[in-house]
Amino acid sequence: MTKSTNTIWHNATVTRTHRERLNSHRSAVLWFTGLSGSGKSTLAHAVEDRLHQLNCRTYVLDGDNIRHGLCSDLGFSVADRSENIRRISEAAKLLVESGVIAMTAFISPFHTDRQRARGIFPHGDFIEIFCQASLEVCEQRDVKGLYRRARAGEVKEFTGISSPYEAPLAPELVVSTGECLLDDCVARVVEYLQCRNILSINPEQACVVEVDDSQERPVISSGYSPE
Repeated sequence: MTKSTNTIWHNATVTRTHRERLNSHRSAVLWFTGLSGSGKSTLAHAVEDRLHQLNCRTYVLDGDNIRHGLCSDLGFSVADRSENIRRISEAAKLLVESGVIAMTAFISPFHTDRQRARGIFPHGDFIEIFCQASLEVCEQRDVKGLYRRARAGEVKEFTGISSPYEAPLAPELVVSTGECLLDDCVARVVEYLQCRNILSINPEQACVVEVDDSQERPVISSGYSPE
């Protein structure tokens, strides 16, 4: 595909700063990544619900939903998965420019693709959240039986079985979705956003997030999108 050389960026009169002031909060992208069944979509939508209660403008880009429209022409080869993440990152960037707190719930298994996504955002706008759950836990949650089918060779290029998942090296936040209660996971994400002053346009003194995981319990998750 040949890239056009006849397009010029048009600067809008209403800027992201104007929209953030109207919303009374900053915009950013929360990039939830993890194995299928790790709780990405469950957590992203629960965080959105909590932020909505706090009068925040939000939107979740979900792996399955995106493949019904924007990425319906893509398969699950390495090249198609990379293109899927490229499109999602560009869509998320538009949402961030609109003043929205965007959340993406995709396996996004490859480090290079996530780094490429991070690279299109201004520094600090890309918040990578690793939904940490063991393969064993994710297989136990597999209500659709896709892990079983993948191990039987019926589902090709399935992340964690026949295709690799490269865990984040230095995510902004690690949430133990394999061991923690959903409410506790939500609270941890929201607390992080508060500490980063995302939820207010008036900067406050930064704080350190410290959570005692000893009493936390499992998140319940279902569904699969092998982005």
